[in-house]
Amino acid sequence: MTNAKEGEQGRVQGYAARVLENVARVLVGKEDVTRLALAGVLAGGHLLLEDAPGTGKTMLARALAASLGLGFRRVQFTPDLLPGDVTGVSVYRPATGEFEFVPGPIFTGLLLADEINRATPKTQSALLEAMGEGQVTESGVTHVLPQPFVVIATQNPIEHEGTYRLPEAQLDRFLLKLSVGYPTLEEEVRMLARLQGAHPIDTLGPVAGPADLLAARAAVQAVRVSDDLRRYMAALSARTRSHAQVALGGGPRASLALQGVAQALAALAGRGFVLPDDVKAAAPGVLAHRLTLRIEARLAGTRPEEVVADVLRQEPVPADPAAGGRLPGEHVPAGAAL
Repeated sequence: MTNAKEGEQGRVQGYAARVLENVARVLVGKEDVTRLALAGVLAGGHLLLEDAPGTGKTMLARALAASLGLGFRRVQFTPDLLPGDVTGVSVYRPATGEFEFVPGPIFTGLLLADEINRATPKTQSALLEAMGEGQVTESGVTHVLPQPFVVIATQNPIEHEGTYRLPEAQLDRFLLKLSVGYPTLEEEVRMLARLQGAHPIDTLGPVAGPADLLAARAAVQAVRVSDDLRRYMAALSARTRSHAQVALGGGPRASLALQGVAQALAALAGRGFVLPDDVKAAAPGVLAHRLTLRIEARLAGTRPEEVVADVLRQEPVPADPAAGGRLPGEHVPAGAAL
């Protein structure tokens, strides 16, 4: 059984390596954020990319969709966008005398909700049921979305005029919030050379298919998590709730997200078990956007990421697995060699 699980994790590692290498043909120097984004997809979650214009948010979404072999649709969110423009509408057909449901762009493999904070709360909430339940309801009829289904939303942290801040309930639906960031000088020079001619995104093909993603997700769910690490993750979420600078911290959904992303990172590394370093790597992207800081902390310029870093420093870390692959907190049978 153990050998079978190790084989599954090896296949996930190989699958992920192909995807990451393919995306790197388009995005220069963004291996870390691409790895976290892929971990979020493998964990079955949705992503929020927040960064300045022109940093590659849209390109990351397009490259992931192409590499994973998923259908891709992009919706530019604007104040006049209606919920039906995203989910679909029922159209009356005079020939039959009946209403027919016309699916919206949300019926795809990967939906890019570009500048989601420019749409009204009513339209933003149209994504809520789809992201949480994998379905949309129109005129009292439920329509199931195809699987796998991923939402990658983007927003600009600089311009706030004419925008509608995402409510905490909807932010909590995003498994990860990531920042692509600016390239270094050398990375930007390489990017200019690579993109001098035709853009590689136009010819980027799939290295896997939807069935491969579903199989990889199943393998990620089988990655072992010790009792000590589960306690560690729950303690991290609890510590955000009791932190002096936090008015509203991470809840149980944050702990579940932390576990899922840590499992995915372990699988990407070819391991069948989670290490504390996996949890630490997942924590900023999982926890920061779920924190509401106190007014005095915001006035002092404190960022949620700084609070997460403080929480990671404060919480004692479980020991790494012992030699031989035993996990922290794992039961040792009587008479077993230590």
